[in-house]
Amino acid sequence: MRRYKLSGLCLLWLLSASPAHSDDSPIGYVKTSTPNAVLITGSKTEPAVVGSAIHVGCIIKTDTNGTLGLTLKDNTVLSFGPDTEFEITQFLYRPTDEQLKLDMNLLKGTLHYISGVIAKLKPTAVQLNTPAGIIGARGTHFVVKVED
Repeated sequence: MRRYKLSGLCLLWLLSASPAHSDDSPIGYVKTSTPNAVLITGSKTEPAVVGSAIHVGCIIKTDTNGTLGLTLKDNTVLSFGPDTEFEITQFLYRPTDEQLKLDMNLLKGTLHYISGVIAKLKPTAVQLNTPAGIIGARGTHFVVKVED
């Protein structure tokens, strides 16, 4: 039987390459979209089509005729109306470790929110920031509109 010795650097590389440790894994997917909705990641803008992956930091924009709906991995459902700009700034979903967090920014437009597992298990872990204030979701659904 052969034994192999891994250096610390090699082991660190193997762990960082593992998908289980990836910070860039999708947190949800687009379920409905009109041609007038886009996803912005860094400097890259692409049309939001059904099946598009959503990542932390991705900005969702719709124009005056656009709409978009998405579902997150914890079954949170988010629906956006026309002329909306929205971002998920933090998403942590590890219920077995009790690590739960959903932090979002609605900069303008309309949002219909339906709670997923995060809000049901730890209601204080969900927060929606708007220019006028903060909404804490406590295991429910709501509609909010932010006007210019």
